[in-house]
Amino acid sequence: MNTLKNSVNLIGNLGKEVEIKELASGGKRAKIVIATNDYYKNNKGEAVTETQWHNLVAWGKTAELMASVLSKGSEVAIQGKLMHRSYEDKDGITRYTSEVKVNEFMKVSRQEKEAAPF
Repeated sequence: MNTLKNSVNLIGNLGKEVEIKELASGGKRAKIVIATNDYYKNNKGEAVTETQWHNLVAWGKTAELMASVLSKGSEVAIQGKLMHRSYEDKDGITRYTSEVKVNEFMKVSRQEKEAAPF
């Protein structure tokens, strides 16, 4: 039951290339932005697509692997947890951000998508 606490699962498309950074400690961090789409019909019967953008972060080997196999437009399934943090910008203003810390990911291919049960 512990795995249900703060668990995020998303399937979406990368909006830009993976940003990889080598840290002073020698570790790696990747920043990823993906878009997820919801489809519905409004009260006039018109098809509507609603896009949500999600900021993701990955560390270590996961970051390296994401940078090597994903590119802008790639469809990816991720499992992670929601994180909130604050930081001070260059002007000394405290900013707040939310992002998903990626624990696992899988690149989704057209063949896998067609075979999916949903």
